[in-house]
Amino acid sequence: MSDGTYGFGAPAGRLLVKTSRAGLGRKAGHDLTLEAARWSGNATVVTSDPEKSSVSVTVETASLTVREGTGGLKPLTDADKAEINRTLEGEALLHTARHPTITFHSTRITGTPDSFQITGELTIKGRTQPVTVHGGSDGDGMVCGWATVTQSTWGIKPYSAFLGALKLADDVRIEYEVTRLEPLPGPGRASG
Repeated sequence: MSDGTYGFGAPAGRLLVKTSRAGLGRKAGHDLTLEAARWSGNATVVTSDPEKSSVSVTVETASLTVREGTGGLKPLTDADKAEINRTLEGEALLHTARHPTITFHSTRITGTPDSFQITGELTIKGRTQPVTVHGGSDGDGMVCGWATVTQSTWGIKPYSAFLGALKLADDVRIEYEVTRLEPLPGPGRASG
């Protein structure tokens, strides 16, 4: 990865949210993988001084959809996925009508392009809290990594059922993979 300003997002990248189960009834539920269909970001890379680098990402909350559910007593059906997607959009979880985007803006980057940490501010449902993103590049242009987000920190009450016997764990894992960075015009870069 060389110095410059880059754009990234879908479809040349994937942004996944992975949940896990908690509670006495956790065997009945599913570990879910949700995918953001509409998201984008940009990164300014300064390899000689990572602290001068920056990253910002915007995710359309209504584009988060269930891709798969593993575990559970029975397979996750299309009807189950549709119900979960409706629940995601509601007031208790993401309230997508009122909060159409989730944003992340870096405040500090350390490491190298091969292995880095990005500290930044994540805004969900109008609340901004710090989060740390871990990542790296494979040298062939693919960048991937992860972060852990505690839902309740952003005012999201983890889904529960059966009087709380089945519920999602408060921590969710965010995973990203970018297969192509698009050079953007920026300081020191000729456009065209």
